[in-house]
Amino acid sequence: MNYLRRRLSDSSFVANLPNGYMMDLQRPSGSSGSSSSTSSPASPAMERRQQQPAAPAPCPPPQPASSGTFLSSFSSVVKTAQIASAVQAKAAAHGDSSTAAAAAAGAALAKTVVRKPKVLLVIDDAHTDWAKYFRGRKLNGEYEIRVEQAEFSEINVASTVSTGCVVDMQVTRGGTKVVRSFKPDFILIRQHAYSMTPGEDFRSLVIGLQYGSVPSINSLHAIYNFCSKPWVFAHMIKLYHDLGPEKFPLNEQTFFPNHTQMMPTPTFPVVVKMGHAYAGMGKIKLENSTDFQDITSVVALAKTYATAEPFVDSKYDIRIQKIGNNYKAYMRTSISGNWKANTGSAMLEQIAMTDRYRLWVDSCAEMFGGLDICAVKAVHGKDGKDYIIEVMDSSMPLIGEHVEEDKQLIADLVLNKMAFALLGITSPQSSNAKGQTQPGPQTTQPRRAQATDTTRQGGPRSGSASPSQSAQGSPQRARSANTSPSQAFQPGPIPASSSQKQAPQLNKSQSLTNTFTETLRGNPVDDEAKAETIRSLRQSFASLFSD
Repeated sequence: MNYLRRRLSDSSFVANLPNGYMMDLQRPSGSSGSSSSTSSPASPAMERRQQQPAAPAPCPPPQPASSGTFLSSFSSVVKTAQIASAVQAKAAAHGDSSTAAAAAAGAALAKTVVRKPKVLLVIDDAHTDWAKYFRGRKLNGEYEIRVEQAEFSEINVASTVSTGCVVDMQVTRGGTKVVRSFKPDFILIRQHAYSMTPGEDFRSLVIGLQYGSVPSINSLHAIYNFCSKPWVFAHMIKLYHDLGPEKFPLNEQTFFPNHTQMMPTPTFPVVVKMGHAYAGMGKIKLENSTDFQDITSVVALAKTYATAEPFVDSKYDIRIQKIGNNYKAYMRTSISGNWKANTGSAMLEQIAMTDRYRLWVDSCAEMFGGLDICAVKAVHGKDGKDYIIEVMDSSMPLIGEHVEEDKQLIADLVLNKMAFALLGITSPQSSNAKGQTQPGPQTTQPRRAQATDTTRQGGPRSGSASPSQSAQGSPQRARSANTSPSQAFQPGPIPASSSQKQAPQLNKSQSLTNTFTETLRGNPVDDEAKAETIRSLRQSFASLFSD
């Protein structure tokens, strides 16, 4: 302790200390000396220094009671220096890391810019949830898609030249009324814009959307033109004259603007269609001139136009549909004996797409500036000839076992058209499910590995049947009571064949179905013999599938 007292009392040691440290040793000599002289005697070394007169500034002696203070001050000097150096090093390292983190955050923020989603308005009924076909998909990987779905009767439109159109929607979802307004960026129309049924004339909404210049599938120009079937048939007559009756066999038809011009046709039976209707409505088969005069009074009461065309005794109906670049062909044969194949019970089968069928649908797809989605309906008569009777637009019903695939194709088509209309991108958008959106035509051929019987209830007769597979793998067939048969949801890819599955036993109805299929696909025989076979099997099918 005496050594430390002597060492710390050295003036050279105290002079070399930084300013502010051990202030009790650097106090003025007067005050220090007076206090120290009264407190304790000086050490021998200090006494010797006091006796030297030449000392410029003698250092005051330390107080004995302050020895603990001296030690703590010395320790605090060392600790303070260590803490200061550690703080400086940490601050420097933290500054470098903060700069790097800030730069990385800025780059990430520049890459993940939040973009406003694009609004897709789907005009369709609530039976199909179109939102699930666009969930998780983006335009060009940047813009999300917000799907708003409603029927024509649930929306209203206000349009201006400068701001476009605003859609007011009032729908009921799960018992809750949803009301909101939005500006659509694109529209998918899957519902008829006009029908003669009271309260189903929505042509004014189509005009309002056209005011806003909103792109759509099909185009609003085409949708408005399809609001009159005779107007569409008039454009089919132009194709008939351009391609000829051999390539485009259009059925003969007579147009009457009102009842005053309706004169009996020279041949009977005839089919009279009144006004603008769908799904077999507004049609009547007339056997003679007396029936024709009776229907004239009905047309006068309806105050609408009418058409008359020769009745074709058909073996089956043909439907060729086109969705983008995908083609499918179906054959529908009536079982119940009704002259309307889409009424009552019918057998539905997918058939091979031929060049003749492709020419029909491609020619009709060029009408009104282009139809992205369309279908051609024809009748194959017992005389072996085909007769084209109608063209449908994007509101066409989806039929067959490939309904889910067709909906996915429509979703892919909408994405491609949205990318081109809104972003100017022409590259096809990839599909989540199958990735079939490739340039060039695609044809879905019928599968022979599976035979399915599907029943839809309709009219006074309703039937039920369970899906089954045949051992020989005949083409798929479906029973339909209305325009399109009901289809069960089939997630995932469609299997290519059922060779790996064990073939179940065939019941009586399946055996009859296979017999009927082999009869149609056997060696060519006389048409009258085939017709007789069909008539003989009608009663069997009706009894098997009825309640």
